Amino acid sequence: MEAVSERLLSSIVMVSMLVIGCTGVRPVNLGTKEGKLALCPSSPNCVSSQSSDHEHAVEPLLFSGTTAGAHEALRNILLSMKRSRIITDTDSYVHAEFTSAIFRFVDDVEFLLDESTKVIHVRSASRLGKSDLGVNRKRVEDIRARWKAAGK
Repeated sequence: MEAVSERLLSSIVMVSMLVIGCTGVRPVNLGTKEGKLALCPSSPNCVSSQSSDHEHAVEPLLFSGTTAGAHEALRNILLSMKRSRIITDTDSYVHAEFTSAIFRFVDDVEFLLDESTKVIHVRSASRLGKSDLGVNRKRVEDIRARWKAAGK
């Protein structure tokens, strides 16, 4: 009986370490530099509206009205999504983390609001691994659908 308990405890510890380890460390390249979000790495687990290559490119969100109104609508969308958490929030930049349900993988999603062009640039990237099975692209398209449904 004691051997079974030890094996069970050992298994629980190993699974816990795996799950905790899947969150990764917050990247240091997040944020904006000279009005741009970070470039996507060569791996396919990132999409960006500021990327020019087909593998990583997505369309930005467009808005009319004020930047403050667009910012508030964007915040509301992000806060309504499962397992999302806003980390950084300024007038022109929002960084949110999305955590997967089972393995607790964390993706960083960034938005840069450009008042002069009425565009919200977006970048969504996995912290770990190479392939994300299209999760980041699907998330951005989900946000786009919610954006359109909100009349933005």
